[in-house]
Amino acid sequence: MKVVEKTQTLKMFVGGRWVDSESGETFEAISPATGEVIATLPKGTRADAARAVEAAHRARAAMAGLGAFDRAALLHRVAEAMERHRDDLAHWLSLDQGKPHKAEAIGEVGEAIEYFRIAAEDIKRLETNVIPSMSKNKLVFTLRVPRGVYGVITPWNWPLTMATEVIAPALAGGNAVVWAPASSTSAISVKLMECLAEADLPVGAINLVTGPGSVVGDEIAGHPLIAGVGFVGSTETGRSVARRAAGKHVMLELGGNGPIVIFGDADLDRAVEGVIVGCFLCAGQSCTAGERILVQQDFQDAFIARLTNAVNQIKLGDPFDDSTTMGPLNNDGVATKMDEHVADAVERGATVVTGGHRATNFPTRLYYEATVLRGVSPEMRVSKEETFGPIAPVIPFRDEADALKIANDSPYGLLGSVYTKDIDRALRFAQKLETGWVNVNESSNYWEAHIPFGGRAGKESGIGRVGGHRAIEQMTDLKTIIVDVRET
Repeated sequence: MKVVEKTQTLKMFVGGRWVDSESGETFEAISPATGEVIATLPKGTRADAARAVEAAHRARAAMAGLGAFDRAALLHRVAEAMERHRDDLAHWLSLDQGKPHKAEAIGEVGEAIEYFRIAAEDIKRLETNVIPSMSKNKLVFTLRVPRGVYGVITPWNWPLTMATEVIAPALAGGNAVVWAPASSTSAISVKLMECLAEADLPVGAINLVTGPGSVVGDEIAGHPLIAGVGFVGSTETGRSVARRAAGKHVMLELGGNGPIVIFGDADLDRAVEGVIVGCFLCAGQSCTAGERILVQQDFQDAFIARLTNAVNQIKLGDPFDDSTTMGPLNNDGVATKMDEHVADAVERGATVVTGGHRATNFPTRLYYEATVLRGVSPEMRVSKEETFGPIAPVIPFRDEADALKIANDSPYGLLGSVYTKDIDRALRFAQKLETGWVNVNESSNYWEAHIPFGGRAGKESGIGRVGGHRAIEQMTDLKTIIVDVRET
């Protein structure tokens, strides 16, 4: 296992300066892989969060005064700083979050860089309209203008990409930002903030406050100087953020338990490959994870046999071992939920095909065996809730109507996927599936940074869209200007 050479003392970034908490209190960043303390960080208070909001408020004019191409250059500087520190970012991502360094962390850093590159180019092309007027003397056109100060609250599962998918478009749109990252991945968040600081943004344009989300995140969401809030995280916390941010612009990317639906005519090897990525990427800790695997019942045995063989090839281990393909869970809360969901499923009649328990002979109890369950039914907790762990619960269905009924019987509506060789069925099913995104013959965990992503209305997976220019459009206001033009 990787040994931490020296515990680092990290700071928050407020008003262009690296600072401690006004209380002087700190908390420890602990590696989920080894249990070692890797850093100490300021335990931010409401006063710290308010000071960061005020700093961002003072920076509004400087950000709004930058032209689109100036902001693009700024974002490219951030990307270039991240490129220079790519190895260090990947190292800290594995230390702090637990992702396998070679299999996942390096790729996440690359994707985070791409979010800044995309936002930099999108802002150059954010065109608006000239609108015909009823009067021949009127010229009517629209502009995109910054909302002001945007609060950003981000999770621990993808601490770089989930942060940059909101921060990059917020800055591109000319907003100043106050960022509260998840406590359990605050160390890697500070490392990202170092890259932002290196890019020489206007003073106060980006601020980072570390500490309990119930304190600093809550203060940011409810602060009167905040114009909008971008939140990525659990549905429960998202509701709290939405209540605190009432009256402000809100973008919420929340939970999911997206179905992967596999029909009998599907290429089973291709489906197994997609389920492995859908269920076990990031140890299953993704809102887009394949939390329910619906398989046409006559083909269930063949599918489970192939899936089990593939799952047994997953290498659980030290994130810094190049052969590792799955690391530990990030925190005990999600590991405990795995325990509870597996126990509930078994008690209600499901069978553990492989895995089903925490792994032994590791430095911490956060290593969990890749798990396959069969005989899962829709009323089990593993079907109805977001497990957020390395688990593939297999649910049989009879026909297309039955599959659609089971798939849509969920409070969530973020992303799903369907495997079939019948293109009519694929498109028909995709249109009827109550999710904001559907992949056909592809894993539920496949996405691209420029594509609009978000939950279905009426479900509990959030509102709004991240991804490409859609995020910038939502994080700016549309201003209409009418000019009365008269002949001299």
